[in-house]
Amino acid sequence: MPETGRMLDDLLDVVGIGNAIVDIIAPADEAFLRAHGMAKGGMMLVDERKAEEIYGQMASAIIASGGSAANTIAGIASLGGRTAYIGKVRDDEFGRAFRHDITAVGALFRTPPATTGPSTAQCLILVTPDSQRTMNTYLGACANISSDDIDEELIRSAHFTYLEGYLYDDPAAMRAFHSASEIAHAAGRRVALSLSDPFCVERHRGEFLHLVDHHVDVLFGNEAEVTSLFECGWDEAIARLRQLTELAAITRGAAGSVVLSKEGPIEVSPEPVHTIVDTTGAGDLYAAGFLFGLTRGASLRECGRLGSIAAAEIISHYGARPQTALRGLIGQTVSP
Repeated sequence: MPETGRMLDDLLDVVGIGNAIVDIIAPADEAFLRAHGMAKGGMMLVDERKAEEIYGQMASAIIASGGSAANTIAGIASLGGRTAYIGKVRDDEFGRAFRHDITAVGALFRTPPATTGPSTAQCLILVTPDSQRTMNTYLGACANISSDDIDEELIRSAHFTYLEGYLYDDPAAMRAFHSASEIAHAAGRRVALSLSDPFCVERHRGEFLHLVDHHVDVLFGNEAEVTSLFECGWDEAIARLRQLTELAAITRGAAGSVVLSKEGPIEVSPEPVHTIVDTTGAGDLYAAGFLFGLTRGASLRECGRLGSIAAAEIISHYGARPQTALRGLIGQTVSP
C-alpha cells in the first residue's frame, strides 16, 4: 500500500480508481477515421508508435487531463463533494500535468508516480462534426496499476469506491478491482462501476457480469453497453439488469436516462443544451452528478437530474472536465 500522506479528518464521498490519462482532443472528419481504421464512437487501444502517428496527423489540439474515473472525480469535486483518486502516472511532463490538474480541483491523489517503465498514458480523441468522439488510447504507465497501489485508508473512508471499466484490460488491474471492492464492503461502504465502452464490454463480458453480480452496488453505462453486456435488445437488457444489480443508471443520449432499482424504472429527461460541441465525458459527468446525489441522500429521480445537469455542461464545450462550477448549476435542492 502506498504511503498515506496526510491523514483524513472525515469521510470522503467518492474515491475513483481508473486510467490516469492525458487527453489530446482535436476535430476530424470521417475520412480521417477511415484512414486510420477507427470505429466511429468507440475506443481503440494503440501502442506508442501508433499514438505518435495519429498525433502527428491530428489538427490543432486541446491538451487536458482526462481518464474516465478521473473526470467523474473532478465532476464530484466541482459539485462540492470530497473526493480522492487512485491511478498510475510516470514521473514525466504529462504525469506532472495530470497530478496538478486532479489536485487543483480539490481531489486527493496519493498514488506515487512510476520512476521506470512506460510514459504517462494519452488518449487521442477525434471529434467529428456531429459531436461524436472516437478515442485512441495509449495506456502507458496507467496499465501498471496493481493491488499494491490500492490505498486502503482512502477506500475505507469513502462512501463509494468508483471503478472504471476501461482499467479492466490488465489482469493486475482486475485483481486491484476485486481487492478494492472487498476492502470497501468490509468497511460497510458501497462500490460503483462504469461499463465505460461497448468494445470494453465485449472484451470482458463474462468478467463484468461476475463483477456486477458479486461486487457492484451501483452500475453506470449507456444503452449500447448494457445491450452488449447481455447480448440482447433494450427491453430484455433492462429486465435482466434489474435482476442482477441493486441500482443502475443507464444513459440514452437525447432520450435522457433510465434509473433502475428493485422498485422499478425511473425515466429522467435530459437537460436542454443550446449547442452540443463534444460528447467526450458525458457519461463520466452523469455518474458524477448521480453519485453526488446519492451521497447527499437525494431521491433517485433527483440523482438522475443532477447527472443530466453535469452531463449537459460537459457536452457544451471541448474537454471532459467542467468549465463552469457545477455547484452553481444544481440549485438548492441538495445540501453540500
